Amino acid sequence: MGLVEAWGGTALGWLAANIIESFYNFFYAIAHPGLWLDWSDKEAIMRFAYYGGSVEFFFVVFTAFLVLTAVGMVWNRVMWGVVIGLETFANTVGRVIAWAGLLMVLQQIVIVFMQRIFAASQISLGFGMTATFDVSWWSEELKLYNAAIVALCATYTFVQGGHVRVDLVYSVVRHRTRKMIDMAGSLIFMMPMAVVIWMYGWFFMWRHLITPKISASDQLDLMVRKARIVKWNVETIGFSPNGFNAYFLFKLLLVAFAGMVFLQAIAFFYRSYLELIEGEASEGKYLDKDKLGDADAERVAEIH
Repeated sequence: MGLVEAWGGTALGWLAANIIESFYNFFYAIAHPGLWLDWSDKEAIMRFAYYGGSVEFFFVVFTAFLVLTAVGMVWNRVMWGVVIGLETFANTVGRVIAWAGLLMVLQQIVIVFMQRIFAASQISLGFGMTATFDVSWWSEELKLYNAAIVALCATYTFVQGGHVRVDLVYSVVRHRTRKMIDMAGSLIFMMPMAVVIWMYGWFFMWRHLITPKISASDQLDLMVRKARIVKWNVETIGFSPNGFNAYFLFKLLLVAFAGMVFLQAIAFFYRSYLELIEGEASEGKYLDKDKLGDADAERVAEIH
């Protein structure tokens, strides 16, 4: 549309132009999915890689947040619906991925038995279709389970109140003050942190998926020109000759972590706002917390 170039002389003009153009960019992307989703076209791959970490994409998300917030302030039920949906998403992902902890323990037991008792150099695991790799591959692969738990259970732990807090001020102030602190924390700390991690993680991930390597400073026209020579080059190099060789999955987890934290920041901001205007009686409303089945454990969880 050219508004950014026309109004970009001032910070306010640049901001307003990007917000207005975000509506056009969003509907244009929806109307032309082949330009960025048809990965049989190499230019579509490069457009997807560029726009995923671009200013344009940021303002599409930012404008959607502004619009949804405005609608939610008028109709609180809409905002509660967003809170429930995002918290359910975080809880579901976290509860599923948490089972990776059990898999990690069982796999470690198998590794110890096969290596120390049976002196096996390779291990085959699977049902029907088995995966056969060197023992060192399975041993290094345990780090993937740990990374998945850290990256994908972070927001679940946040919803459950499981993160350790140092509430020297927060614990002694009134309900309204706590909610205002929570809202400020969502906007000032959680969202910017998630955006920064996404920006670095996005291009870091793509640099290990395709060649030639791309960077955040590349412009779209340059990346489209590079499309003529682009090819998939998924990272398959391990730290040892027979070790785990799918480290690109860790880059995917980093991007997923940033996206989930950003979504949880929105949910936390909305929840804090709704609990602020509805009063102390609404604290914890619709919150789906795990039942630990033990009074002492429940009390410890509340302290955290």
